[in-house]
Amino acid sequence: MVLTEKSRKWFVGTLLLGTFTMSISQSSLSTAYPTFMRYFNLPASTIAWLTTGFMLIMSVVMPLSPWLMDNFKFKPLYLTLLINFVVGTLIVIFAPNFLIMMVGRLMEGFSVGVLFPSYQSIILEITPQDERGTVMGTVGLVMGSALAVGPIVSGVILQVMSWQAIFGFFLVILSAVFLLALKTVVSPLKLKTTHFDFISVFMSLGIIGLLYFINEISHMTVTSYVNWGILIVSVILLYLFVRRQLKMPTPLLRLDILKIGNFDLGVALTSLSYMSLITITIVMPLYYQQVLGLSPFWSGMALVPAAAFLSWLNRRSGRLADRIGFKPVIAIGFGLFIIGWGGLLLLSGLRNIWVGIICTMIVEAGNAFAMMPATTLGANSLTNDLIPHGSSIIATFRQIMGSTAIVLATVILGNGNFNAVFATFLVMEIAALGLAFMIKDTTAQRSAYATQR
Repeated sequence: MVLTEKSRKWFVGTLLLGTFTMSISQSSLSTAYPTFMRYFNLPASTIAWLTTGFMLIMSVVMPLSPWLMDNFKFKPLYLTLLINFVVGTLIVIFAPNFLIMMVGRLMEGFSVGVLFPSYQSIILEITPQDERGTVMGTVGLVMGSALAVGPIVSGVILQVMSWQAIFGFFLVILSAVFLLALKTVVSPLKLKTTHFDFISVFMSLGIIGLLYFINEISHMTVTSYVNWGILIVSVILLYLFVRRQLKMPTPLLRLDILKIGNFDLGVALTSLSYMSLITITIVMPLYYQQVLGLSPFWSGMALVPAAAFLSWLNRRSGRLADRIGFKPVIAIGFGLFIIGWGGLLLLSGLRNIWVGIICTMIVEAGNAFAMMPATTLGANSLTNDLIPHGSSIIATFRQIMGSTAIVLATVILGNGNFNAVFATFLVMEIAALGLAFMIKDTTAQRSAYATQR
């Protein structure tokens, strides 16, 4: 299907508005944990499952995205995901207890998990390759800004309303997106009916077990036999999943594309960038509260300059990548990460809020130059028919590494060892900069892979 420039902009705009709103739901609840603890009379470890469970279900359904896009028209798929999210949100709002609320959150997570790789695949496939950097810069604006804005939105709402209003906010916007999607969203791709591999889906449940283990590390001991057992079973399932995907003629997920040089670098660099972004949005509010003595509201508001700077830079970094190439832009991004984390490490002892705000802005600026350009780099190394598989792989790895970053930062932080967190992520991004210099010509990589196939 050929789209006019106007219809393509409306189509992409609708996708991004819906995704932005759903993305906010991923990070918005951390500010509201104390409120939920009082409302349900539950400890923080239990309330945290509102976010952990959401991320677990997201991760396990991401590999299903390529199959869904091959076998269902995109418009009804997108509308179904919106409806599922809205129903889940209604369940959360009217939940009589925490268990029912969790059901609603898992429904929301399912929609987000399928949508994240799907909408990126669609946008990449309908965008000419020489314009992808700019368009994916806008996608990065949506993803990065939503992650940073989530705690701010919930913090502001909780100042004047109940926690249900946070979900009411999602409900109103997504209802409007649904009506808009009826007019603007189309199904631009041809269907390719394929067999649904239940065995692969079962094996992919190892992702849930792995993420569960990662999230429980900080609470475990050597004698936590159940958790160690979950890890062993999960690793076995994931090994079998990978082996099955590499041997099947029509796999659920084309893991063989990780052999493409630039694609595997795109996966790694996107993940490393996301790890810094999600860590800075979690660690800095704690720093502002525990070290500088700010209230939760003002600790959230202190993230606004960085979120605004990230939003402003994303499209500009994408346009720059289209103009001068992805390698120098990505290298700039990881250079900014190094400056930001290094600044926090060297200057945090000053206990000055402006030092924290400026360094956070530099870290999030690094994300603008690194994450979506790296994602686009990976996509450009693939043929169009492989882009859904590539988007799903990148999204799944990014989610797993994001969860790992949260646990890593939490364990290292302990009772307030912020400098150790800053030093850890500084070293990690120095290593990432080395990977950025290994990027090769995308066209050559894609042609070489096509010849091999």
